[in-house]
Amino acid sequence: MISVLPFLLDILKLIIAGSAVFFIAYNMLKAEFDKNRQMRILDLRKSAQGTTLPLRLQAHERIVLFIERINPSSLLVRTHAPGLTVVQMQQMLTTEIQNEFQHNVTQQVYLSIQAWVMVRRLKDDTINLINQSAKTLEPEAPSLDLSKLILTHMASLEDNPYDAALALIKADIQEIF
Repeated sequence: MISVLPFLLDILKLIIAGSAVFFIAYNMLKAEFDKNRQMRILDLRKSAQGTTLPLRLQAHERIVLFIERINPSSLLVRTHAPGLTVVQMQQMLTTEIQNEFQHNVTQQVYLSIQAWVMVRRLKDDTINLINQSAKTLEPEAPSLDLSKLILTHMASLEDNPYDAALALIKADIQEIF
């Protein structure tokens, strides 16, 4: 039994030495593999960015155009049609905004969540402004009365929500770079 103990100790020494060599080699190779994997991920991101960057910029441009188009100061000038009643103008304006929004809804893929929420809220607030303004007027009144009321309300605001939305979109673009 005494001769078995040195033999077991020799085996234990070999196992400990082998484990130490394995542990050191594993850590060195793992670090190298991790570095290679990170490089491949970086290359993939760089490649993807080259493809998506133009799409993201185009989406931001389209959203800026959408914001400008639903801004009452440009919307009312662009859609003005003499002879319409308040109700007709209200329907035309809300339809115009909804169509513009539906045309740009896919751009949300390329915007930050915060920016898209702001765009949706701006659209909803603009429609609410039109509807609330129309409610205060006679349905058969001239559409010019609705336009004046909406523009008066916009002029009374301390902070223009359309400018705030544009600033958020610009900040979103800055995060890309």
